[in-house]
Amino acid sequence: MTTVALVMLSLAACAFMIRLLLGPTLPDRVVALDGLLATIVIGAILGAARSGAPILLSTVLVVAVAGFVGTTALARFIERRGG
Repeated sequence: MTTVALVMLSLAACAFMIRLLLGPTLPDRVVALDGLLATIVIGAILGAARSGAPILLSTVLVVAVAGFVGTTALARFIERRGG
């Protein structure tokens, strides 16, 4: 079952990468980056559950917080820039 979830996450990550590279506007790229980061976090959680290694969960927490702060900073930049 985890293999199916990993395949679906890989497809989602590919779709987010395409939107990140081809996104017509900066907000599209920010949303794609946030989605890609969420996909990576979910993949790491799935990997931790699959291997039974709880040490990965602290790494996931740091990545999730960094992603939230980065998305917030980019959103403020876009808001001030006006576009």
